[in-house]
Amino acid sequence: MSAPPPLSPGRVWAHVGQPFAPSPYDVAVVGAGRMGAAAALFLRQRAPALRVLLVEEGGLPNEEGATILAPGVWSRLGLDPALHPAADWTRAALQALGDVGWESRPLVTLHAGAAPGRVPTLEALAPWPDSLALVDPAALPWAELDRDAATYRPGHAALHAAQAAIRAGADLLLNTRAAPQPGGRLCLERLTVTNTHQIVTHETLTVPARAVVLAAGAGGPWLAECALGVHTRHARAYRQTPHLAVPSTAQSPVLRAGGLTLRPQHGAYTLIPPLHGRDPHGYQPAGGQLTGVPTGLRRETLEDLVALMDALPVLATDALHLGRSLADVPGAWLALPGGRPEGLPTFEVLDEHTWLLLGGPQADTLGLHAAQGLAEAVAAALA
Repeated sequence: MSAPPPLSPGRVWAHVGQPFAPSPYDVAVVGAGRMGAAAALFLRQRAPALRVLLVEEGGLPNEEGATILAPGVWSRLGLDPALHPAADWTRAALQALGDVGWESRPLVTLHAGAAPGRVPTLEALAPWPDSLALVDPAALPWAELDRDAATYRPGHAALHAAQAAIRAGADLLLNTRAAPQPGGRLCLERLTVTNTHQIVTHETLTVPARAVVLAAGAGGPWLAECALGVHTRHARAYRQTPHLAVPSTAQSPVLRAGGLTLRPQHGAYTLIPPLHGRDPHGYQPAGGQLTGVPTGLRRETLEDLVALMDALPVLATDALHLGRSLADVPGAWLALPGGRPEGLPTFEVLDEHTWLLLGGPQADTLGLHAAQGLAEAVAAALA
């Protein structure tokens, strides 16, 4: 038997100067972040006969999306053992994408109390004296260590997954806002920028699709409700990632205390604050005040950092960049699967034509496995 013919690469429309003629697709994926790009790739790998269109409102990767600000910390620490195979699968899939900045880097979680599996903090951090200097061991005397943890760049993962999907035959439409319509159609608004730097709709098109996958992160459930009238149990929260100007190296471990993650990055640290719950409908992020001085951190995050200043004295120094307004601190809306901060990446059927795919806070470790599950389910439904 002869080998199957090689796959022809897909097409890319990056701007409105490239005419796009609507034609039917088998699957249209809305959102080219980490989850959507991976889903498009896995769909083409699973079912090469399916015509796949990947649509992104911004560029690749979208600099305003949650993917580019994701922690990029892979670890099984604290994960239910039943989920370890999914985590390992995701790890292998990430590494298979190419250069995603993968670096083996231990994760040290610090605690105030002893428990099985924990060792003294002084012992756990002895190999990294610079990291130990950030902590008050008297306040956090116990630690858990995951030597198998790693860090990577989720934005690179999204980029490489999308590029691989195109090589495998998927089409990519950038700078286009998309919304599902009942009956298996996708409304597309191709966007352009005016001379006054306003983003406007250049043209509106409709594309038929047998299946539409909403992989628009925190915007996915909103699209389902507003465009299709389908209410879901999912929610969203606004998370900021402030900068901590303390030197880190390629050997520095990831630290975690009180839900706060200190992620070594670019020779310093990026802080990933904990999420306590969903933000209410209509919430608009606003900076809080510290000793009467306006900052760029939302009040809830500021309160968390203040509460940790005794245990992590470095937070009480000028190394913590608070900013003066919200624009000074990177932040993005994050999907909360099931409305819970600990919600796992998931997918579900919304109607006979539409699927929802969500990553959320656990996407670093489990996201690509959920995208693969979605691809298999959609391919089976269209077979």
